[in-house]
Amino acid sequence: MRAMSSSGKRLHHLFIVTGSSRGMGAAIARRLTAPDHRVIGIARRAGPATAGLEQWQHDLAQPLEAAEQLQAWLAAQAPFASATLINNAGVISPPGPVEQASLAELSNAIRVGLEATLLLSAAFLSATRPWGVPLKILNISSGLGRRAMAGSAPYCAAKAGMDNLSASMALDEAQRPDGARIVSLAPGVIDTDMQLQLRSAAPAGFPERQRFIDFKATGALMSPDEAAAKILAYLKRADFGSQPIADLRQA
Repeated sequence: MRAMSSSGKRLHHLFIVTGSSRGMGAAIARRLTAPDHRVIGIARRAGPATAGLEQWQHDLAQPLEAAEQLQAWLAAQAPFASATLINNAGVISPPGPVEQASLAELSNAIRVGLEATLLLSAAFLSATRPWGVPLKILNISSGLGRRAMAGSAPYCAAKAGMDNLSASMALDEAQRPDGARIVSLAPGVIDTDMQLQLRSAAPAGFPERQRFIDFKATGALMSPDEAAAKILAYLKRADFGSQPIADLRQA
């Protein structure tokens, strides 16, 4: 049954996707477009024009402005039938020991990968809580948040922080009878620009480079669209949120 307002009008389901301008984020946003969906994409660059997708340009290395805009926009909306935030944006600093990257590159990796997730999640929850509708937060993590890798300290730290942030927020939401369902999901290895960066890294600073070259050579990488389809299927599962730390390869 489709949700209806008190006036008899059909209510839309709201989806907010970060990192929506390219790669898997663009595929997720594109797949979410539907007549009864309102889809907001947040990214540093404008993505390809897609019917049904509203795009906000924000550099999530400066996440406070984006979170404040989201909070104010949500507070001004009539309730949707449901609301979902997908924190997908992430970047890697140049592969290698931290002292080989600039301080700005290190800051960028943590701000986009972790601080933006925290601030956008807080803004989302505070503004949508009064609606009394089903709420979900899906944070796109990585196996590298659960296994340290040489030459990738900022990315590993951001994803490990995302996992623990998600688990802690899920504990808070479990205290509420209508609490949001929150998952930090590792999707597996995907053929994105990030993979190209890792394959192109200098071997001296990134000893696992060959492993990523082999992923590409052996066809082990999922396409962004294939990964998006699997992620959205996971989002629809009835047990979504029962395990706040999850891996798509083990689902």
